[in-house]
Amino acid sequence: MGYKKPAHAGFLVAAGSRRPRDSDRMRKQPPHSASTRPRLLQGRLLVLAGILLSAVNLRTAVTSITPLLDDLGRVFGFGASVAGVLGMLPSAAFAVFGVATPAIARRIGLERAVLASMLLAAAGLVLRSLAAGTGGLLAGSIIALAGMGIGNVVLPPLVKRYFADRVGALSTLYITALQLGTILPALVAVPVAAAVGWRISMGAWALLAIAAALPWIGVLRIERRAGTTLARYHERAVTKGDEAPELVAPAARGRVWRTSLGWGMTLMFGMTSLATYAMFTWLPRLLTEAGASPAFGGAMVALYSALGLVAALSIPALAVRMPNPLPIVLACVACQSGGFAGLLLAPMALPLLWVSLVGLGASTFPLGLTLINLRTRTPGGSAALSGFMQGVGYTLACLGPLLFGILREATHGWAWPFAMLGASVLVMAVGGWHACKPRVLEDAW
Repeated sequence: MGYKKPAHAGFLVAAGSRRPRDSDRMRKQPPHSASTRPRLLQGRLLVLAGILLSAVNLRTAVTSITPLLDDLGRVFGFGASVAGVLGMLPSAAFAVFGVATPAIARRIGLERAVLASMLLAAAGLVLRSLAAGTGGLLAGSIIALAGMGIGNVVLPPLVKRYFADRVGALSTLYITALQLGTILPALVAVPVAAAVGWRISMGAWALLAIAAALPWIGVLRIERRAGTTLARYHERAVTKGDEAPELVAPAARGRVWRTSLGWGMTLMFGMTSLATYAMFTWLPRLLTEAGASPAFGGAMVALYSALGLVAALSIPALAVRMPNPLPIVLACVACQSGGFAGLLLAPMALPLLWVSLVGLGASTFPLGLTLINLRTRTPGGSAALSGFMQGVGYTLACLGPLLFGILREATHGWAWPFAMLGASVLVMAVGGWHACKPRVLEDAW
């Protein structure tokens, strides 16, 4: 189906749009005076700041609360069941809004969608910090995670739109920012709560979400003053022509779920996220039952998270240089297989090695985010692939902590839970094989 391009977004237009004549260009193209061009270029810098600040906010609602769950349980009187619901909310919210966001972005535009995502995140974080009971805690979390779920989907197409000539570098930057936003709240949550209370410890992250909204407000103001969109201006500058690539590329006429590329990306991303959330939830208990202290278990979770930075700094740059990055997927399969085997058979023999292997095996996460732009031609295709991959992928991720716990309780051992993770690694390998083939989504449509 074809979509008409909103005036503010530069999304997809109907396939039958004609190529403008020279006279049309002279009549309709907004004049780019000497004073207008600097404002538009300044706007591109605002876009860069907005992308990076927004990326930092994509996980703060997740890792700012998990270290405080025991304290919150004592304050509000809830037990393991509510804690489990809070643990599953992130992947569930990311799944729902992964599916819904492409339609939202088509209606209001990518820039307004990411602005809305940051405002929702800020509102949810504030509401959660003011909660008077478990219901308020859950409601605030849902609102904040809804905003972050929207941000998950719209950031890759924004990179595609404004920095198509620097996809590898920008992917490295924003995935690194995302990983920092995952690690920092977990590190400071407990010390800040001890110093000034849990409400400030969780609510202070709303200030960062507000800061991320400011560049997008600036972008929209510059567009209104300039009389044209920054996206259209930048696309003309890159292509050295008058039409944006979206106007001459085939319009989206298919569905991602009908393509092997879409399912390959989804399975690779979903299985990676499934294992990640299972490790976040169960790694501390596994190690403490093997004889480690709770502090050591927490340190291993921090190490597992920190290894995401290594992947974020290296994987996108490697992926853009490889026509088929399947060797990266196979290396991740080997790392995860070895790490899971070590944690099952001899967890305290070489725990640093096992956790490091599993952490490096999750490098298929930044690979998947980078491939969104490498396997699409237009921002519309990027948004569609991003929404499907993350919507269905995070739905699969919900099963990770749940199935791991069910198998643990049913068997009173760790063999079957790790067998489930081993099966997920095999599925990830199959998905990676399809995702890494050198092809473009729009061609399958």
